[in-house]
Amino acid sequence: MIIPCLLLVSGCNAAPDKATSEQAPATAAAPDSLRFEDAKNAAPFAETPILRAQVQLDRLGFSPGVIDGKEGQSYVAALRGFQTARGLDVSGKLDAATGQALQEAGNIPATRMVVIPAGFAKGPFVPAFPKEAADQAKLPALGYRNLTEALAERFHTTPETLVALNSPSTLVGAGRPFRVPNIPDVDVANMEKDERGWNGTLERLGVAPQQVAAAKVVVDKSDGVLKVYDDGDKLIAQFPATMGSSHDPLPIGTWKIQGVSRNPDFHYNPKLFWDVSNSKEAVLLQPGPNSPVGVVWLDLNKPHYGIHGTSEPHTIGRAESHGCVRLTNWDAARLAQMVKPGTPAIFQN
Repeated sequence: MIIPCLLLVSGCNAAPDKATSEQAPATAAAPDSLRFEDAKNAAPFAETPILRAQVQLDRLGFSPGVIDGKEGQSYVAALRGFQTARGLDVSGKLDAATGQALQEAGNIPATRMVVIPAGFAKGPFVPAFPKEAADQAKLPALGYRNLTEALAERFHTTPETLVALNSPSTLVGAGRPFRVPNIPDVDVANMEKDERGWNGTLERLGVAPQQVAAAKVVVDKSDGVLKVYDDGDKLIAQFPATMGSSHDPLPIGTWKIQGVSRNPDFHYNPKLFWDVSNSKEAVLLQPGPNSPVGVVWLDLNKPHYGIHGTSEPHTIGRAESHGCVRLTNWDAARLAQMVKPGTPAIFQN
């Protein structure tokens, strides 16, 4: 699978119907609230070591990609990154020392039972999301297809994992209790001046606005990750990434981030894609999490190349791109809060 890469972005330098017997509806949240309150009297949950480790790693900035309780390549890479940062034996396994270090960093349960807030549940959603860019261009925003998809992104997981954590018969809607991975809410008191609805995007992705500053980012093709270093050359964060393809390889070299466009427009020009018919017309797509570039675009000083989000987080590290570097929307949003214009971006094999 090859996912389109953004080629031209404007503002890069700006910007059943009743509840189950086990889970009766809770009190509805405030009309505009995006905050997930903890549900009362939640039943015990048998978590797995991998699920818990994935949640802990995500919260610490060493992303396993989608949290799914599976021992996949992104999870192994996240363990290796965390082990490197903590000076542990880099085994890529949840050994005793790594488990202890994760607990010391934050001894938290893998899941939480929350009440879905009304503000989050109201969307708007795009149930019949079109495949063709020309039809997407007719939409006012490239929003989520449904509430389950939105919940999956908010808690850094997949719709399938949410079903597994609950049940196929569990209803999803405002005021209903629902079990999710333990990704915390954002402290809205620390929100800064809004830009193109970015504060709401951070809330809907569970990404804190305050992040450690990056001195440089390194895109490592051999490991399939994007690494973030501080000014002391210490690894402080790591995200799984999709980078290039045989037709459009990753542009090896040292580049710079020129700017960050949050909730960007997408200028889709078929003539610049080798696998798209030139007979199709260029169109402008509105912002949204289901944009081909996700919620953010980090513009590089190499024309038509950047680091960005995705509409398909489960494909990260498994699909190909047109040369650009793709991250999950939540990881891309976090990275956007860490970098600034001029931050070096080193692409290496």
